[in-house]
Amino acid sequence: DTVEPNKDLLSQNITDKVVMVTGAGGSIGSELCRQILFLKPKTLILYEMNELVLYTIEKELSDIGIHQIDVYPILGSVNNQNRLGNVLKHFSVDTIYHAAAYKHVPMVEFNNTEGVNNNVFGTLHTAQIAIDSGVKTFVLISTDKAVRPTNTMGATKRIAELILQSFAAKQSSTKFTMVRFGN
Repeated sequence: DTVEPNKDLLSQNITDKVVMVTGAGGSIGSELCRQILFLKPKTLILYEMNELVLYTIEKELSDIGIHQIDVYPILGSVNNQNRLGNVLKHFSVDTIYHAAAYKHVPMVEFNNTEGVNNNVFGTLHTAQIAIDSGVKTFVLISTDKAVRPTNTMGATKRIAELILQSFAAKQSSTKFTMVRFGN
């Protein structure tokens, strides 16, 4: 059954905050951006490595017409630590929704190395830099395929979850949470 979002709960990390969505142009990232915009963040940063999808989601959000919210389309990879750190510090990001990942099982199976590089190391780098930059909340968008994984994509997302659990146990400045989406 569909579960309706709890807007009071969601607004705690979004309303009047500086929010970044990694993978902002992807299927999940772009939907997060649409939903976040209506919860009225102070600033919404669209972080994406694909120029075309970044342009598309930025234009769509601009056409919605909520002009009092600053929306910044930032080209960058979660594996570019310098770029990511500079953006987080420049904007003083409060909340990250980390949706940047390779999610298509057959594509990741055929491109194992890139799946590991993006899903595991991209999450590791983003989490480390979030702590260093004083990000208050980090939400990992994971997958139901991380439960007893039988493929590379599921395994990489499970490793990403374990990375965040490890960071959560070792420090208290950044709150790490995760949600699993399934189809």
